[in-house]
Amino acid sequence: MVMAKWNLRAALPYVGLPVILTAILVLGAGGTGADILLQRILIAIFGYIASVFDLKERRIPNSLILGMLAAWVLIMVPKLFINTDAAIRSLSDSLLGFAFGGGVFLIVYLVSRKGLGGGDVKFMAAAGLYLGVGWTIPAMLFGTILAALAALTLLALKKIKRKDKIPLAQFLYAGILITLFLQ
Repeated sequence: MVMAKWNLRAALPYVGLPVILTAILVLGAGGTGADILLQRILIAIFGYIASVFDLKERRIPNSLILGMLAAWVLIMVPKLFINTDAAIRSLSDSLLGFAFGGGVFLIVYLVSRKGLGGGDVKFMAAAGLYLGVGWTIPAMLFGTILAALAALTLLALKKIKRKDKIPLAQFLYAGILITLFLQ
């Protein structure tokens, strides 16, 4: 199977749903600062695009992960000049989220002999930057529980076999959305 290269034009038709979801997030965000709101919008859009690519191509493009990282840096740099103390606290929380999300999934990737995809590891690490360590943990838990329930259901319905793999990004994305709604 030939994998198509990721490009923005191919991803644009899939941006509608996260825009609607982020509108709902905006309505529930009350006193949230603009930077946090922008981070929520971006993680919703990037997560949706990652899940679509994982479903269609069984991979998450590195260019999408790089885009997530670049967008996060573009949000973080101005914060350092506006309110340095708060930005440093936010930066440390984000970096811990990056390390925890990527680290836990990297361990699972290595232990499971690639039962988990490398794109999932990179995606969860990048998502950890947006969520911070406190919300990365529940997002990972919700996502993996949803994936396990879906896999068990598909096994019971005999739609997949025990050794078959299912794409994980859409479940991680659902876990991220659940944590965004809980914040």
